[in-house]
Amino acid sequence: MRSAVAWQSGSMLAMPIPFTRSTGWRAISIAATLLASLSLTGAQAPVPSYDVLIAGGRVVDGTGAPWFRGDVALTGDRIVAIGDLRGRPARVRVDATGLIVAPGFIDMLGQSEFNVLVDGRAASKITQGVTTEITGEGVSIAPVNDRMIQAAKPGWDHFGVVQDFTTLAGYFTRLETRSKPAINIGTFVGLGGVRDFVIGRDNKPATAADLEQMKKLVADAMEQGALGLSSSLQYVPDRYASVDETVELARVARRYGGVYLTHQRSESGAIFESMDEAFQVAERAQIPTEIWHLKTAYKANWGRMPDVLKRIEAARARGLDVSANQYPYTRASNDLDSCLPLWVREGTDEQMIARLKDPSLRERIKKEMDDPNVTGWENQWYGSGGADGVMVASVLNKDLRKYEGMTLTQVGQAMGKDARDALMDLVIADQGQTACIISIMTEDDVRTALKHPLVSIDTDSGAKAEDGRLSESRSHPRAWGTFARILGKYVREEKLLTLEEAVRKMTSRPAARVGLLDRGILRPGMAADITVFDPMTIRDVSTFEDPNHYSVGVKHVFVNGRAVVTDGRITTERPGRPLRGPGYR
Repeated sequence: MRSAVAWQSGSMLAMPIPFTRSTGWRAISIAATLLASLSLTGAQAPVPSYDVLIAGGRVVDGTGAPWFRGDVALTGDRIVAIGDLRGRPARVRVDATGLIVAPGFIDMLGQSEFNVLVDGRAASKITQGVTTEITGEGVSIAPVNDRMIQAAKPGWDHFGVVQDFTTLAGYFTRLETRSKPAINIGTFVGLGGVRDFVIGRDNKPATAADLEQMKKLVADAMEQGALGLSSSLQYVPDRYASVDETVELARVARRYGGVYLTHQRSESGAIFESMDEAFQVAERAQIPTEIWHLKTAYKANWGRMPDVLKRIEAARARGLDVSANQYPYTRASNDLDSCLPLWVREGTDEQMIARLKDPSLRERIKKEMDDPNVTGWENQWYGSGGADGVMVASVLNKDLRKYEGMTLTQVGQAMGKDARDALMDLVIADQGQTACIISIMTEDDVRTALKHPLVSIDTDSGAKAEDGRLSESRSHPRAWGTFARILGKYVREEKLLTLEEAVRKMTSRPAARVGLLDRGILRPGMAADITVFDPMTIRDVSTFEDPNHYSVGVKHVFVNGRAVVTDGRITTERPGRPLRGPGYR
């Protein structure tokens, strides 16, 4: 039976924390404070006064252990006590009666690294309880060179954001001094990004000199705070990287204590071979590895999820530290041009658009889009069921906004042309900036992955908002409702998961995977990232037809001890921080 005595900060003395620049001096400071407090043992110590006391809630601590009733006290940016704290003074008291008090949720693939420069509220994330995002899928926000900055300029200009950095260190400085988001941001350095930096987006192998330059970029990013190396092997330019190239870059990341996360080369017909590639990187580079947004895509592969999970279990049984994450929807989302053959997308957007404007190439493109036996790329047009299975999610060109929410069948009808031609014309008119939603998964496979203990949670979408610049287009509902959907639909309604297990997947599980040593668990001394929600009302509201709505049921959200959501309303606080990795110097 749990003691009614509060857990005070002294318990942190038993927690080993590796010394790095990002954690070491903080650990020394905490230890010194605790030792000083312990020296008062035997004397009458004053009753502590807290900044915030979250009182009377059911505490789900993030470890998977059963909930218990208790109070959680915050001072500054830290949790300082947990237990029966009735009668203790506090500057702010939050009544959590009937509510769940949990660690702040960690989005294992948030994609908001640019969005928080546009709107620091990260509104669609904090309203579902997210306090930390991990990002940087394949092409990270840095490092970049002048050519890459110029290629990204249309999107940056559209939102009125100036790119005044070229390195990850510069990006983190931007977050700390100017952008100041509501959430914490940790990022990987992307294989595709460093490949683009050195080689461009062309289909050619890296030379020995290229590889050395890419390894230097990875090392620099790790020293500036990257969490590890990432890849997005389905897309250009990551697609052109060999396994040997990936292994060499992963070894650099591992030398700094980093991990490797990957969007697999295939999530459909060649998924087993793709998993073997991920396992090979894990083994050869001796690096912890995770598969991003695990799925078995396209109808021909539905029902394969149990075998996919067994392969992960088998890899772990032979000593490989591998795992996965997912979002709880049957539709995915990416760029509309991903429906085109790989050779069309090679190189710059200008080169792609020139190919699409060439009448002699259009018939070849349309024929390959409808080929069920195509090899060498993920044919998501055919795999989604063609025009009926592909929906326009968002556009940059406001003149094209009328097509948002329409399938390509409907777009083709509106344009009076073949749906494949309509798709190509949309890509041309929007300069390759259109996003789509594709119907590629089955609910049974989603549920099978969700209940597996090795699978954590991601949104795979950037933060959006009901107002402001990030409200002007539609998006996938996962940006708005992933965490609330799991807690409402799969925990409360369907009982697929226990509450404690779902929270573990959202907190300590991702924190441990990327090495966030002071987040993901409610303990004295840990960072005061906390989500307080109503287990009886939490649910997602966003739908594919009408996505731009916040989830409901999240009552209070604290990031680094400051309230970004109070009584379900977004505050003006912006306490988010860069979360730098183990190689930071």
